Amino acid sequence: MFKSLHMKLMLIMLLLITSLMAAVGAFLTTNVSSFYIDSFYEQMNDMFGSDVETDGTALAKNARFMSDLLSAAAAPDGAAQMQKILEANAGLLGIDSRTRNYYILDGSSGAVLAESDERGAILASTPNLISALNGSVGDRSDLTADYMDAAFPLSDGENSYIIYILDNRDTVSRLNEKLFTIIMQALMIGLLISVLFSYLLSKTLVGPIEKVTEGAERLAGGDFGNKLPVESPDEIGILTGTFNHMADVLQDSLNAVENERNKLDTLFLHMTDGVVAFDHDGTLIHCNPAATQLLQRSVPKETVYDELFGSVYPLTQILDLQRPNYADAEMMAGDKTLELYFAPFSDKASGGVLVVLHDETEHHRSEERRKEFVANVSHELRTPLTNVRSYAETLRSSGRDIPQATADSFLDIIINETDRMTHIVQDLLTLSRLDAGNTEMNCTRFDFGEAISSVVRANALEAKHRGHELKWGPAQPLPLIYGDRQRLEQVMMNILGNAIKYTPDGGHIRITAGIVGEHVWMEVSDDGIGIPEKDREHIFERFYRVDKARSRESGGTGLGLSIAREIVERHHGTIRLARHEGPGTTVRLTLPIRQKGQKA
Repeated sequence: MFKSLHMKLMLIMLLLITSLMAAVGAFLTTNVSSFYIDSFYEQMNDMFGSDVETDGTALAKNARFMSDLLSAAAAPDGAAQMQKILEANAGLLGIDSRTRNYYILDGSSGAVLAESDERGAILASTPNLISALNGSVGDRSDLTADYMDAAFPLSDGENSYIIYILDNRDTVSRLNEKLFTIIMQALMIGLLISVLFSYLLSKTLVGPIEKVTEGAERLAGGDFGNKLPVESPDEIGILTGTFNHMADVLQDSLNAVENERNKLDTLFLHMTDGVVAFDHDGTLIHCNPAATQLLQRSVPKETVYDELFGSVYPLTQILDLQRPNYADAEMMAGDKTLELYFAPFSDKASGGVLVVLHDETEHHRSEERRKEFVANVSHELRTPLTNVRSYAETLRSSGRDIPQATADSFLDIIINETDRMTHIVQDLLTLSRLDAGNTEMNCTRFDFGEAISSVVRANALEAKHRGHELKWGPAQPLPLIYGDRQRLEQVMMNILGNAIKYTPDGGHIRITAGIVGEHVWMEVSDDGIGIPEKDREHIFERFYRVDKARSRESGGTGLGLSIAREIVERHHGTIRLARHEGPGTTVRLTLPIRQKGQKA
């Protein structure tokens, strides 16, 4: 009912008039009561009170009246004599027998000896009357009481009396009732006038506001074309003009926001980093495709913050951050290591949290590989350097006391360790070039079977020296393939050389090859010491060796298979450990017959 501005204005006017009249009424009635009470006690004080002279003596204000009363009090019929005096001065005391009466009381017992009240009312023990019984003048006023009274003790030494004046305040009550009637009549007239004027005022003010409201509703619906007419130069007219200008600015702002939103949508859709946004309650607002890929899970609309990142960083702590501060953390999502950046946007009440996800998996792996690589290089080079230094210091300190055969043995060890360091450095340079992409491949078409045969012939003498049985025979004719023959033969040499090295003397090594679709393959199987299951997935890592002591004895650097894998991958092929029945190992090399971009 009171949602309308018309009704609110009218209600305000009515409340204003009502409040004003209520305040005036309360002020008048209170002041009338105060006036009558003050007049009563002033009148009593004029008749019974006293003034203090400069010399400190008290003189009655109405000395003759008080003298007559004291003389009457000394008479045997003092109460009757005092009643005559009071009747003679009834006008000065305001005694009218209806609203104000006097009572002459015994000063000791308080019994009524004479009175002007024809009704013979029973007197109550008021504070003023009690004060008079105690010998003090009782002339204290009480605005809340429904009476006015004053009690004056009189004594001639032998007799004691109390003159008690009581007013029931009927005159004040009747006057207040009359005032209330007048105020209510004035209030009704004022309310009628205020209703009329408030209605006219509300129509004058609300009409233009209703037009602005209609325009705002059209604006909220997306209609920016209709302009409101400016009908007056007053504040309402200024408001209408400002509203029209606001509509133009708002339309331009919405167009700009739409363009920015399209840009952001395109950016979020195609960026490689994940972006997830939540409101201040933790409800999902936005999640781009990269975020779902990095999290390796679907992110439906009902997903909340705590479900994804609650264990990483509490939402309330991020909302408490002051921009441009942010928080970062790491989390694992499957096999991925994600770097998370949390930042609040807008304020805590209406804003939320933006989470940016960056894939740090490769960086972490590269960093771990780098640390491990440096540690391995340091370790591999420290061992031969230590041996060289030890034997060289021994030769130097012993001088000519050491036998020549022993000296020659020491020198052979120094030469072997030097050759070993040379191989390590050469392998490291080869890996570095392969990693940097600086190694050019001299690719030609060559016979895959002939390349295998060449590698077998090169290792036949070493195999015979160890008593191995070396078998090689392709199951079918092998085609020409495209690649760097020298590099691929290096790979084959490494695979076959490892089989010869790590197979106990008198072992059996078999080389097979064939074609599968558009690829050729080669397998080298042996019945040697084999590779434990826990080491199989690490066998192609740099400096990784299953039996480190035996590898060093055989001159291995732990880089051969790593180099082989790099070369094979540059040829878009694969090298891996194949399934092998019984003791030993089988290594399978697979290469494409044609490389990408090669003409048939």
